[in-house]
Amino acid sequence: MKQAEEVMEILEAFDLVGTQRGAAELAGCDHKTVAHYVGERDRAGGEWQRGRRTRPQVDPFAEKIAEWVWRSRGKVRADKAHERLLAMGYRGSERTTRRAVAEAKRAWRREHGRRTRPWIPEPGLWMQWDYADGPEIAGRATSLFCAWLAWSRYRVVLALRDRTLASVVMALDRTLRRFGGSPTYALTDNERTVTIDHVCGIAVRNPRIVAASRHYGLTVATCVPADPESKGGSEATVRIAKADLVPTEHNLRGEYADFAELEAACEAFCERVNAREHRITRRRPVELLAAERPRLGPLPALPHTLCFGETRRVSWQSTISVGGAIYSVPSKLVDERVFTRAEGSELVVVHADGAEGPREVARHELTTPGKPRIADSHYPPRPAGALKRRPRAQSVEEAEFLEIGQGAAEWLTTAAALGASRVRRKMAEAVDLAKLHGAEAVDEALRAAGGAERFADGDLVSILSHRRLAEVIEFPGRAPERSEHASMQRSTAAWEGFGR
Repeated sequence: MKQAEEVMEILEAFDLVGTQRGAAELAGCDHKTVAHYVGERDRAGGEWQRGRRTRPQVDPFAEKIAEWVWRSRGKVRADKAHERLLAMGYRGSERTTRRAVAEAKRAWRREHGRRTRPWIPEPGLWMQWDYADGPEIAGRATSLFCAWLAWSRYRVVLALRDRTLASVVMALDRTLRRFGGSPTYALTDNERTVTIDHVCGIAVRNPRIVAASRHYGLTVATCVPADPESKGGSEATVRIAKADLVPTEHNLRGEYADFAELEAACEAFCERVNAREHRITRRRPVELLAAERPRLGPLPALPHTLCFGETRRVSWQSTISVGGAIYSVPSKLVDERVFTRAEGSELVVVHADGAEGPREVARHELTTPGKPRIADSHYPPRPAGALKRRPRAQSVEEAEFLEIGQGAAEWLTTAAALGASRVRRKMAEAVDLAKLHGAEAVDEALRAAGGAERFADGDLVSILSHRRLAEVIEFPGRAPERSEHASMQRSTAAWEGFGR
């Protein structure tokens, strides 16, 4: 079926030349097509209008399809409608059914659909936040806190271990400090951390979130339940955050090793999306945020106490004591003050680092005295013990030897363990050989000598000669041995008849 513009060109060409074949040549179509549309125009009384195609299979059921669309308020699925039509004797294809249902839905929306005025945000007035299901890390589910400053389109995505009220307030504090101030309103979903009930369609707020919002000079509002159109912008933030941060077959992102890696990925995501031009404003969100920041309210110096709990000071062993039980925290927090609280069967440790806001730094299963909870990830790598200590150069000569390669270090470790004699002299000989024959060949010979425990004089030269296909290697500091074939000594053949 041709577009309306193409049909008008065909009719105009026919009016110009007066013949079907001439019009077909001008319009680039078949003369039968010209005849078809000219006939339609004549039957319509001189003005062409696209006629509705007859659908003998589905037209007898059109009223029933319209009834289902009306009863479901435009939400009926085409595959379910097709199943019901088959039971009623329908013989058309599923594709035809889908087209008929889509047409009926469009007709219903023209009459009953929502008509909304575009929302034009004001600077410093609105922010929105929502949640996305994050990736699993070590078998445990995570969440993504997705916030959006409406006027500047500035996005903040934070990784959360859970959606408890304390974690939400902590994320809200960090988000506002990223914004550099507090907007007037914050719009979000009706989760239990925000709304505890609905009475006559009015949301009853959680008193604890009300106290936290007053602390930041913020009014929390909620959207209509099960109506994503009433909160709009944060839905887009959730969609693009999940598409980029949650590992799928589409983004080719691998699994996260730990929670810190997910946090780093969220930081990189925010920097990227806020530094590129937004398709609506045609400006970068980070630039618009600088313009919006003077319209934001001031933030309190300290986060709301809901984020915290009992205070503890980190010991020099990077541990804290709660109820007599020992728990580890990251070693960089030694001698710092942290806050602890119990969430179900877990202990949550939070550190308030000023400008960045509070941050969860550790989470452990609750334990009892005498059974410490220590995480190796909280400590730097341990120094090598007596059995795993690696050679370290203490002088220029030792550095030159170790620069030969890993085989040199292995040779030295084995030679020292077995009590080999004159080690320093043999190291100097290896350095000289490396200068003559290359560090790679000498490194392989040293590795072979260490593995075979051959540390006598001349062993290294012997191994190196064997690896070079029996080539004679000059030994440093010693006269080379000459072959009998190159000697200038006269032969004794002339003496064969002596004494006869």
